[in-house]
Amino acid sequence: MLELLISQLTDPFRIGLVLFLLVTAIRTRAATGLWTPLAVGILFVAVLIPLTTGAAAAPDNAARLTAMGFGVVANALLLAVMLAGWLGWQRLRG
Repeated sequence: MLELLISQLTDPFRIGLVLFLLVTAIRTRAATGLWTPLAVGILFVAVLIPLTTGAAAAPDNAARLTAMGFGVVANALLLAVMLAGWLGWQRLRG
């Protein structure tokens, strides 16, 4: 299980999706808020990747659901690091 989480945390495609999710949420926060789009985006990316990659070829749903569950955790961790970096940048700027 730890291998699955580590592989998801180091997946460049997942990192890119979460990064651009944050960028989009920041740019549209005046109209949509910040937290709801981020929460929905975390779930979307967590479901999207296992359904479109090798986990989709798994014969049982347990492997897909496990990948999705750990995907939510990995996405939340990645987003927390990126959001902390953005908030730190905002503090330094002014």
